[in-house]
Amino acid sequence: MRKSILKRLKITKNGKVLRRVIGLNHYLAKKSGKRIRRKRKMVRLSKSELKRIKKFIY
Repeated sequence: MRKSILKRLKITKNGKVLRRVIGLNHYLAKKSGKRIRRKRKMVRLSKSELKRIKKFIY
């Protein structure tokens, strides 16, 4: 298992892999509050991302 990848991802009890949404580190003044709130939540990895990353986490 790659520790660097495990720090960036969260694996749920049911085996779903979640990641942070990009674009929330800087330049927040120009982004609307609605957009910022939406980006606070974790999102599931897409099938193509999961396929590529699976070999590093399992």
